[in-house]
Amino acid sequence: MRPESKHSIAALILLDVGGEMSTWQLWLQHPERVWVRKCFFYIHLWIGAGVGLYIVLMSITGSLIVYRNELERAPSLVSSVEWIVDLHENLLSGRNGRFVNGIGAISVIFLCLTGAVIWWPGISNWRRALTVNWRSPFARFSWDLHSALGFWSFLFVLMWGISGLYFAFPQPFNSLFGLIDRSDHFTDQTLNWLSLLHFGRFGWFAEAVWTLLGLVPALLSVTGIFLCCRRVILKAPPVRPY
Repeated sequence: MRPESKHSIAALILLDVGGEMSTWQLWLQHPERVWVRKCFFYIHLWIGAGVGLYIVLMSITGSLIVYRNELERAPSLVSSVEWIVDLHENLLSGRNGRFVNGIGAISVIFLCLTGAVIWWPGISNWRRALTVNWRSPFARFSWDLHSALGFWSFLFVLMWGISGLYFAFPQPFNSLFGLIDRSDHFTDQTLNWLSLLHFGRFGWFAEAVWTLLGLVPALLSVTGIFLCCRRVILKAPPVRPY
């Protein structure tokens, strides 16, 4: 059977009795036509444009301080490392900077969730959305890189967003867990693990992986900003998903 015949049969199967696709069927085949996806796309676009440079800063400084303990063994580097740590944790602004970090963490969580929705390219193209065509034009390459990196790093970036939110606003987390765990044993273990996960404190291999993965949000931000500027400022036609 020819490939186009298979697609025709699949399309016929998805048709309702009335001859039109339901919203769910349209989402499976042509998600770009669903209005909810369009709403999520613009939310993702403008949040990403607003916090893009902030994420680049957090990404680079976070990757550096994974090796904080090792770097501080050299006395000459202690002050520099502590400066980077303060920049990452408080934006050099104490409690106000940590509040801004909390807003940034919320933005990262929203970017992850909206990105997960708009990543879906349709049932016939989802495999292609997992890879990057290195020979494609730059705009196409940027889209592919942003899409593939977003998929493969989703759990890590979401974890950094949630743990960053905890570091900025620990009290709501403590109160929430306090309702569940009166002895605080489970709470202490969970929040300790969240802290360890944030910085990859599980040995040298995990630290190396966290350092590399920590740069992924920066790449996502750079490619996202490029795609945003290309579409909004340069008025270039949007890159077709596939």
